[in-house]
Amino acid sequence: MMPGAQVTDWLAATHPVPRQAHAEWANHGVALLPLGVRFDAIRVPGQLLHDALGSADPQTVAAALDGWLHGPVIRDSRTGSGQYYVLVAPDAEWQGDAVRLSSGTYLAVPRVGEQVSPVTRWTVPPQRYGQLCDPAHLAALLATAEPLKAIES
Repeated sequence: MMPGAQVTDWLAATHPVPRQAHAEWANHGVALLPLGVRFDAIRVPGQLLHDALGSADPQTVAAALDGWLHGPVIRDSRTGSGQYYVLVAPDAEWQGDAVRLSSGTYLAVPRVGEQVSPVTRWTVPPQRYGQLCDPAHLAALLATAEPLKAIES
């Protein structure tokens, strides 16, 4: 089995009917997956993340997030500067201001590989099954946003 297939199967297994997740990816490019099963998501406003990174350039953001977080991040750009969803373990501690989404919430998760949706896509795709971000790294990154904003003013 290819590594991408392992990741896709791992993601799909969060769905009560994994075949439905695979069908949603095949038909729409995104699948609605329940949070709180294998992962939660921390929703970070795009502007806050861009301030922390000092850039809104998609390639710069992707490289910086990969370097800081070492795990999967989804971008939903339907509004303004969009929202980023940092995938973390359901039992990982989070003390930050960004909203944590968990059980009772579904997240639009893009297909791994070829991107189809123009608005929901992987900023940092998962590289292996079970790979998630460390919330402490996200907290450290976001802590730089306000000081950087003050320096630029």
